[in-house]
Amino acid sequence: MYQLDITLRKGQSLAARDRGGTSDPYVKFKVGGKEVFRSKIIHKNLNPVWEEKACILVDHLREPLYVKVFDYDFGLQDDFMGSAFLDLTQLELNRPTDVTLPLKDPHYPDHDLGIILLSVTLTPKEGEHRDVTMLMRKSWKRSSKTQSLRLSDVHRKSHLWRGIVSITLIEGRDLKAMDSNGLSDPYVKFRLGHQKYKSKIMPKTLNPQWREQFDFHLYEERGGIIDITAWDKDAGKRDDFIGRCQVDLSVLSREQTHKLELQLEEGEGHLVLLVTLTASATVSISDLSVNSLEDQKEREEIFKRYSPLRIFHNLKDVGFLQVKVIRAEGLMAADVTGKSDPFCVVELNNDRLLTHTVYKNLNPEWNKVFTFNIKDIHSVLEVTVYDEDRDRSADFLGKVAIPLLSIQNGEQKAYVLKNKQLTGPTKGVIYLEIDVIFNAVKASLRTLIPKEQKYIEEENRLSKQLLLRNFIRTKRCVMVLINAAYYVNSCFDWDSPPRSLAAFVLFLFVVWNFELYMIPLVLLLLLTWNYFLIISGKDNRQRDTVVEDMLEDEEEEDDKDDKDSEKKGFINKIYAIQEVCISVQNILDEAASLGERIKNTFNWTVPFLSWLAIVALCVFTVVLYFIPLRYIVLVWGINKFTKKLRCPYAIDNNELLDFLSRVPSDVQVVQYQELKPDPSHSPCKRKKNNLG
Repeated sequence: MYQLDITLRKGQSLAARDRGGTSDPYVKFKVGGKEVFRSKIIHKNLNPVWEEKACILVDHLREPLYVKVFDYDFGLQDDFMGSAFLDLTQLELNRPTDVTLPLKDPHYPDHDLGIILLSVTLTPKEGEHRDVTMLMRKSWKRSSKTQSLRLSDVHRKSHLWRGIVSITLIEGRDLKAMDSNGLSDPYVKFRLGHQKYKSKIMPKTLNPQWREQFDFHLYEERGGIIDITAWDKDAGKRDDFIGRCQVDLSVLSREQTHKLELQLEEGEGHLVLLVTLTASATVSISDLSVNSLEDQKEREEIFKRYSPLRIFHNLKDVGFLQVKVIRAEGLMAADVTGKSDPFCVVELNNDRLLTHTVYKNLNPEWNKVFTFNIKDIHSVLEVTVYDEDRDRSADFLGKVAIPLLSIQNGEQKAYVLKNKQLTGPTKGVIYLEIDVIFNAVKASLRTLIPKEQKYIEEENRLSKQLLLRNFIRTKRCVMVLINAAYYVNSCFDWDSPPRSLAAFVLFLFVVWNFELYMIPLVLLLLLTWNYFLIISGKDNRQRDTVVEDMLEDEEEEDDKDDKDSEKKGFINKIYAIQEVCISVQNILDEAASLGERIKNTFNWTVPFLSWLAIVALCVFTVVLYFIPLRYIVLVWGINKFTKKLRCPYAIDNNELLDFLSRVPSDVQVVQYQELKPDPSHSPCKRKKNNLG
């Protein structure tokens, strides 16, 4: 067994395959006919610079490394740009070697197609304890976003990343006009290693104001380079390239905010950013024998850090999460041998840590402890089990999603693994012990600012079942309003004289005595009424079987899509129609989710948020009762007009929508439901019997 460490450095004088005289090249590595690596795409460049690293395990040196270069064509078959072989038997062991590979086309061997520059190191591997760099990718057929997860010695260190890069995209200035109307619809893509972020689209402007903030993890001590590209969104055809720029983090000082005005290369205009490099938060991985909360001194220090007395100290540091990944039992067999090689991925927003791989085992024991800093108490902890496959993508074995607010501290629980959509059980259970410590006041304040956006997500795709599901969800919300209108109208029509009489008297009383403070007061009374109904055992909340059924149908369609992914249907050919349908699908989802979140706030689905709503409504009621409306409007208007003057780079937000974004929709409620283990084959019982 050998480990081949490759750095794909750059290409020179590559072949032009597009009409503009350029190409969008990317590189594939193959060993033994199987693809083991795919690089990022460098747009409109015949001399691309990748500087990407890959680590490949090879069984023997007889199989050469096959390097193929392609030109990416959106929606079409990618164009071949040349290939080359690297004879591994010619490499000297344990010594870095720079390699220049001339690209050739087997059909036209005389054509000069440029060169690819690599740096390679071949190292022999011994023993069963292999440190493997795994390239675990989301399916390229279903998402263009690819993530690389590295599993090596670095995971045994106390800190997995050395810092955090906080980026605020402020604005663009004098961007290049790409549309016939003399304007553009610009958006920006950021990339640091395998981490990616895409900004929102600003329609019809050459001077967009984004005001978006996000964080990247900094893995290299010397820094890194952030690749930034600006694009013009075009419905129905390929997006236009506006320009590119880079930020070299190694030249920026730490713990200081830098304002950067970056000139776009290969285009026109500037981008304005704020970049801040900070030391790493407390994110670590250790063995079960070493954990923070069992050390009494460290435990007291953590409780002190998040005590009520430290409300205004580092508002972004809301709490502390410790996850013990103990073991899994009864996993699905993913290999032809009837076994699996399972490893576990633990995610909290954009923080992503891995266990080691336990080979050829359906009942693996990891006994690892992960710690995270909590930036938003409404985050969801995701634990996913995969089967390691050295030659291809890791196979999915199961997943659980656990809202932090639903965790019971210090309790070891068996969580039934779910399918990819979190709609139903799959085979196996995983044993976790989780502790959450947080400052409630900080958590409440953070609720009123925008949620952190995940920078690795599957792109939206068109789904008949998903479109139907969102339509039905929206229809249910609209029907609530229609039924309420019918009810009011029946009072006007005196369909029920006693009810109409009571409504008429109530109408006269409310209108005659109406004051503005009564609006939040009514909402407050509704929340209180539902609370007393729940604690008295008269819970009128019903399990949403309709949404569950729709999610199960969608899972079946996803499985069918995976099987038929090689067949390009008619709908994939008509990109414009597909994009319109996806937009309608997303709008329906947003409308339905908004209605469901309002309902779930009053239904006490998340008690923490409902209590927070009660506090806010009490404050609004008191303020409206004692302070004249004109003063309130005056303060609000002064704040709005002077906000840009006081904080030129402040990120715009709506506190009410930010609050509602933390309330789960009905779909999320179903996904976060905890399934009960089957008692007939409970692993707990088996363990107790063995101990006895």
